[in-house]
Amino acid sequence: MSETGGVREVKSAARTVELLELLAARGDRPARLQELAAELEVPRSSMYALLQTLISRGWVRTDVTGSLYGIGIHALLTGTSYLDSDPRVRLVRPYLDEASQALGETIHMARLDGRDVAYLATRESHEYLRTISRVGRRLPAHVGALGKALLAERPDGELPEGPYRALTPNTRTSREALAADLAGVRARGWSIDREEGVLGIVGFGFALRYDTPAQDAISCSVPVARLSAAHEERIVAVMRETRAKIEARAPGGGGGSVHWRS
Repeated sequence: MSETGGVREVKSAARTVELLELLAARGDRPARLQELAAELEVPRSSMYALLQTLISRGWVRTDVTGSLYGIGIHALLTGTSYLDSDPRVRLVRPYLDEASQALGETIHMARLDGRDVAYLATRESHEYLRTISRVGRRLPAHVGALGKALLAERPDGELPEGPYRALTPNTRTSREALAADLAGVRARGWSIDREEGVLGIVGFGFALRYDTPAQDAISCSVPVARLSAAHEERIVAVMRETRAKIEARAPGGGGGSVHWRS
C-alpha cells in the first residue's frame, strides 16, 4: 500500500479519485461498466456499487439506459469553488481582461500540475472563433507556451525522458529538442509556441514569478493569419507589462491569504 507523508493511502478513497479522474479525462466519451472495471482493475460488482454511490451524490451521471457513465455536475461545482477560493486566480483575472482588451486576442492563465498544465482562467478574443483551450482543460506542459514558460523555470534535469506525445507535427517530442527550446525561453524571458499544441495558433507564455519556482503562467494565443512582426512585438510588450503588474500585486504570495500547497 502506498504512503503519503508517512500515512497509509486509503484504498477506497484512492479508487474513487481514480474513477473520477478517468471519467473526467474521457470528456464527451461516456464509458461502460466493463471499460471502467478493466481500466482500474476492479471487479465489476465493486465498480458498479461505487458508480451507483457516486451517481446518488451527483459526482457521476448515467444515461437513460443506465449503461453509460460520465462525470457529474458536482465535479463542476467543486472545480468552481477551487477557482473562486484561489487568491492567485482572483488576482490575475482583471489583468487578463485588460490584456485581452489591449490586444484583441485570447489570454489564458494556467497552473503546472505534474507533467501537465491546467487552465484556470480564459478571456476570449472577439476577433475569431474560440481556441480549444478552456478552464479546466489539461494539456501536456511540453506542447504549449504556458507549459514551456513554467518548465523553463526549472532545471532540465527534471524533464522526463522522451519521446513525448505529439499533438501537431510541430510538437517537440525529444528531451533534447525541448531542452534547447527552454534555453531560448530563459534567454528571452518568455516562451513561444508556434503551432506546437494547436495548428493555426501561436502562443506567447510568461511565467508568474510570485512563487519559486513559478507555478502559474499567462499566455496570449493568436491565429497565424493575424500575426505580423509588429503585432508580435506588441503582444510581447503588453504581456510583459501585464506580468509585471500581477507580480507587483502579489508580494509574499496571496496578500495574507492561506498559502496552499499545490
